[in-house]
Amino acid sequence: MSTGKIIEVLRKKEHWSQGELADKTNVSRVMIGKYERSEAVPSIEAAKSIADAFGVSLDYLVGEGVNASFDKKTVQRLQDIQNLDTETQKMLFRLIDTIIRDTKAKNAYA
Repeated sequence: MSTGKIIEVLRKKEHWSQGELADKTNVSRVMIGKYERSEAVPSIEAAKSIADAFGVSLDYLVGEGVNASFDKKTVQRLQDIQNLDTETQKMLFRLIDTIIRDTKAKNAYA
């Protein structure tokens, strides 16, 4: 998905107009429209401001990189897990694995 489409999807998810996003990011409404129509690509500064407004990483906003599918909250949670002791990490991963396994089984038989 293009950066412009990602911006549009995120903006609509928040129920913001282009003008509201412009106000939150100090990027003009005209430029927001151009980004969404893929007529222009945001500068690093504009992309950072837009990503911050939505609470996502730059990777997420541009749809690339290891963390492209994660919002900032998810990335922070993963970083927090890495800072836990090994036994607590193992317990969390077992719990996560169990939930994922059960969800996949439920969906397979639904």
